[in-house]
Amino acid sequence: MISVTRFLRINQGVLSGQVRRCLSSQTDGEVRIAHILKEKFPLASSLKVVDISGGCGAMYEIHIESNEFKGKRTIQQHQLVNQALKDEIQGMHGLRIFTDVPKH
Repeated sequence: MISVTRFLRINQGVLSGQVRRCLSSQTDGEVRIAHILKEKFPLASSLKVVDISGGCGAMYEIHIESNEFKGKRTIQQHQLVNQALKDEIQGMHGLRIFTDVPKH
């Protein structure tokens, strides 16, 4: 009998219904998007870009925390991220955005 952990690792891990790739390095798309967002939001205290399409670049999840979002509603924060990535978004099938203002 194979352990669940080994089974998930062998099959690139299916967690919460999402396929997670088992790579330790970032994809070119993740690096490119992170670079764009770092330039657009220099005050970002936290930034994470993950290719959630299994590495093909079709869908990304972005978590960004920045003082630039202070005083803006969530929809306005997401519009700022969408505007920063307008050229990149054209080649994507989907994008999940999570924004926040630092708590301190």
